[in-house]
Amino acid sequence: MANLNEGDAAPSFEMQTQLGKPISSAELKGRKYILYFYPKADTSGCTKEACAFEENLSTLAKINIPVIGVSRDPVTKLKAFADKYNLTFPLASDEEGSVTYAYGVWVEKSMYGRKYMGIERATFLIDEQGTILKIWPKVKITGHVEDVLKTIKQLGQ
Repeated sequence: MANLNEGDAAPSFEMQTQLGKPISSAELKGRKYILYFYPKADTSGCTKEACAFEENLSTLAKINIPVIGVSRDPVTKLKAFADKYNLTFPLASDEEGSVTYAYGVWVEKSMYGRKYMGIERATFLIDEQGTILKIWPKVKITGHVEDVLKTIKQLGQ
């Protein structure tokens, strides 16, 4: 399991999105971007987080910072989720789990005493060279996107 820190090189990736085309770390090189991991499309918390990012896309677009959401859902489910909530940014499918594993967000979780593997909600801000500028681990949804925007502003973007 990866144990990434701020200042580390971000693991490279290439994943399919609900937009019908792949997205990769290579194509994002040269610009900052936000990569956020969420457990499951079309669940209450994940919907709230995705909609919060969508509501702030214009602010992020003004400073040329794209957002990519990542889950282990299949592309068909991501497309239905995006269509249902009018999400216009890429939702990437990591069905086989290599990216969630590389970023250290595929963890053992526990619910009602039952242990299982799942995605721990986390957000990564990656710089132009592919270095992790900021990590938000174990994200609490309320106020999270605002915190991300505030941090980007403080970093002088």
